[in-house]
Amino acid sequence: MLDPAISTFFDNRKETWLKNKTNASTSDEELVNLQRECDYIFSLEEWLPKAAKRAGSRATATHPSKFTHPSTGVGPKNEKNCTYVTPVICKSEKYSDGFMRTGSIKSKLDSLGNAGELDVDEFVNLIMLDGDKLISHIELETDLAKSLLNIKSVQFEELKEGFLSIITPACNISTSSKIKQVYFPVADDYHLLSLLTNSGMIFAMRERIDTIRFSDATKEFRELKKKNDFSEFGFAEIYNITTIGYGGDNPWNISRLNTENHGKAHLLSSLPPSIKQRNIHFPKTNFFTESHHYYESREIFYALHKIFKTGYNNINIREGRDYRLQELFDRIVDKMWAVRAVADSQYHAQSSNLKKHQLIWICNGYELERDKDDQWLDKLSKEISQWIIRSYERTLGRQAIRLGEAEWIKINEIVEKNKEALR
Repeated sequence: MLDPAISTFFDNRKETWLKNKTNASTSDEELVNLQRECDYIFSLEEWLPKAAKRAGSRATATHPSKFTHPSTGVGPKNEKNCTYVTPVICKSEKYSDGFMRTGSIKSKLDSLGNAGELDVDEFVNLIMLDGDKLISHIELETDLAKSLLNIKSVQFEELKEGFLSIITPACNISTSSKIKQVYFPVADDYHLLSLLTNSGMIFAMRERIDTIRFSDATKEFRELKKKNDFSEFGFAEIYNITTIGYGGDNPWNISRLNTENHGKAHLLSSLPPSIKQRNIHFPKTNFFTESHHYYESREIFYALHKIFKTGYNNINIREGRDYRLQELFDRIVDKMWAVRAVADSQYHAQSSNLKKHQLIWICNGYELERDKDDQWLDKLSKEISQWIIRSYERTLGRQAIRLGEAEWIKINEIVEKNKEALR
């Protein structure tokens, strides 16, 4: 008695064969003859010997060469264009290292070769009742295999050898010039690497992505979201997926797994991360040269210069001067708070050469030392006064007016009056 999977395989083949041979005008007599012919073609005595011979035109592989170049394949080596590539079956140990690679996930074995023999490929990969593939039973010569291959026309060993040719590696290892290749340096020489695709991994990823996107649970949760209904469970969405096709209109020319997936696989987005430009930079050496640049207050320095060169000294002029100086100080305080806001993420003690009084001033974690004494504040106040004068001179260049003692005193006075805002 045949395994149910084998019976189903032949029943489907017979049904397809008869469907292609008959039409509405087929007579009953013709139908009986076709049925008799169909039973003969797909009988074990007739089909198995031919299938065993055809099996050699296909080969099992984890990395089919046709995914790299469709003109490569298995079979006798063609010396002119060198299209023959030895099928690769990679057996690597599994490591939980976080990488998606051969060995780290469980994927199906693939096969490539003559697309006309896909039926033989499907046959040997049928899953029996015990969960093992038919090809495994044939290889181990189990009772199931012996019972199946026990026919009168051909010996068991001959059939076994024929079917096992689909998983038997070639004696001569060969690659093809059509395959992408890299010469990898090893010691004082080079090792030629042929870059091949793990098709099992490709379609395992597609299966996982499709499960995430189109499972019944996901559809249900997506419908709840659409209706704005509550659910204690969520669902995942994967964006920016690209679907790639292998083999065009003839996916069966690439591999068995490609045929089963209709030649379609998914590609996840591999664009580099979008880096957000920093508008605020935590200084490594000096706040006034790295975080708060003098040209950011250019319009204030020009307004201040206009006041300096009037030549008048009245209440309106003095108030205008004081207003601009206060505006410069306020700009520094605004930038101080912005820098403190990014201190936790941007400050790195091991690479920082920031002056101690500035470190106390803008780095979080120094709040207690900031309130403990005023030595750092006195140094900072003096530094701010010097920065205002130097920045004015840099902004105006040769047009800058040489400031007198009264301007120095007023700048220090404005800074001193407002220095508590620096804590």
